[in-house]
Amino acid sequence: MFDITKIRNFSIIAHIDHGKSTIADRILELTGAVPKRKMQDQILDAMELERERGITIKAKSVRIEYKTKSNEIYILNLIDTPGHVDFSYEVSKSLQSCEGALLVVDASQGIEAQTFANMHLAEENNLVIIPVLNKVDLPSADIESVSKQIEDNFLLGLEPIKVSGKTGLGIPEVLESIIENIPHPIGDPNKKLACMIIDSNYDAYRGIIVDVRMFDGTLKVGMNIKMFSSGDTYEVLEVGYLGMNVKKTDTLLAGEVGYIIANIKNISSVKIGDTITEYNNETLNALPGYKEAKPFVYVGLYPINTNDYEQLRVALEKLKLNDYSFYFQPETSKALGFGFRCGFLGLLHMDIIKERLTREYNLDLLITSPNVIYKVVKFNGEEYDIDSPSKLPENGRDYKAIKEPFIKATIITPSNTVGGIISLCQEKRGISVDMKYLSETKSIIIYNLPLAEILYDFYDKLKSISKGHASFDYQYIGYKESELVKLEILINGEEVDALTMMCHKDNAYHLGRNLIEKLRKIIPRQLFEVPLQAKVGGKIIVRDNIKAVRKDVLAKCYGGDISRKRKLLEKQKEGKKKMKQLGKISIPQEAFSAVLSLEKGEEK
Repeated sequence: MFDITKIRNFSIIAHIDHGKSTIADRILELTGAVPKRKMQDQILDAMELERERGITIKAKSVRIEYKTKSNEIYILNLIDTPGHVDFSYEVSKSLQSCEGALLVVDASQGIEAQTFANMHLAEENNLVIIPVLNKVDLPSADIESVSKQIEDNFLLGLEPIKVSGKTGLGIPEVLESIIENIPHPIGDPNKKLACMIIDSNYDAYRGIIVDVRMFDGTLKVGMNIKMFSSGDTYEVLEVGYLGMNVKKTDTLLAGEVGYIIANIKNISSVKIGDTITEYNNETLNALPGYKEAKPFVYVGLYPINTNDYEQLRVALEKLKLNDYSFYFQPETSKALGFGFRCGFLGLLHMDIIKERLTREYNLDLLITSPNVIYKVVKFNGEEYDIDSPSKLPENGRDYKAIKEPFIKATIITPSNTVGGIISLCQEKRGISVDMKYLSETKSIIIYNLPLAEILYDFYDKLKSISKGHASFDYQYIGYKESELVKLEILINGEEVDALTMMCHKDNAYHLGRNLIEKLRKIIPRQLFEVPLQAKVGGKIIVRDNIKAVRKDVLAKCYGGDISRKRKLLEKQKEGKKKMKQLGKISIPQEAFSAVLSLEKGEEK
């Protein structure tokens, strides 16, 4: 007999590397969801990349049967979440399908920036929060101080549960607290079908497999379902529960989490956050979905082998299925040919997508320099977006102003490094908002920063100044007007659109000079002199030359009249002049990566 009161849907949230995946391992081990012989570290992190980097990239769902101390059977749907700021979309997606969450804090490190961010996400979704103090077995654990931090900053009303993800200490108490404190889902299996798509992935044989959270109604094999946003209809061929090994069932009921297979081949039919209902018996209103992810960082993605363009398009569509925060559209570059304009939530997100394309789809790719979306303000007050600097009008008199996106950065750092971090934020054109002490040894610094300024080396410098102890989180706050210019790079007199970038007018000369110097070293010498130029607003601000490779045309002259030698040299000179007019420069891949490695500190 189905009993919705015996279901608990919960998530695990924490700052990166605070042990949420390890706690998930212990919960699976204790409840017998995974046999001991098959148990391994980070078992919910199925990707090779996740194991290599020690981070969670994709949220996972698993159904667990748990017998309480009073011998009652409960169904726990556990969703593991990422911790890095670039995957906050995955966190919000997980929390939307839960009624409660475990907030994990490292007993030796205390509250970090992402702890605050995830806590705010959980509060927005009205979840019950259970504080968990992890790694209490470490010699460096400061249990009293960190417990006080949690109590003072979050006011949860629950005593933090002291656990060790490594040894399993306190895990039974965590499970009992989940049963006692997290409410059961609310839903009626007799109402019209309403379930939310929380994830999807592509199977070559069975089509798109859709993961859903049931809110109302009953989902059965053979039922005709309808996608609320697209109106596409399908017949359900299989439903089941998510777990370490998926388990088929005949029905999914209100409150449960499971999967649907319905021979869905059209990738555009499935949108994460969309509502699925029954065809000809539809629910009137779509479920309130979570916020659609808005990419902040844009790059051009091009196949090195032009024949791989179609394969790249298919690969991007498949990745989009289970990462809805990723955006792409076709674009063409004069220098690089056909490719895609791709949007990401951050640089790590970009790096992970590129790595997945390389490993999972065997593609060799070239990435242009990252940039953000700017707003161009016309003289009549109208605004329009540009996602590539090359799209900005050449003449600065064609627009009134340029706006750039700003973020609110929260940095938690040891108190003795505050001065260095404030200097870094000022260097990046930051505006101070607040600073306060979290404890005797930790401080919180809040700055408003241009998003473009943190794309290159901000995080590396932050870690260097704080000796690796600072944590960083940010949230988008809107656009502000800035004195920005378009920096164009010309090679042999031709503009290379893939190297065009936006920068503050005070940094244009230094940035252009550094880039020209790098290109001069990277681009191979030709048989003719190649000029390199940096241009702003129609004026050349930096110029350098790649010297020509000189062929010794006099080598075959062992003597004779000087006029013969002059004739050969004049002929060579005319040939070089003609070659310079007609010659094409092959730009190596390293040239486009040069922008990524530019040290912004060299600009000053």
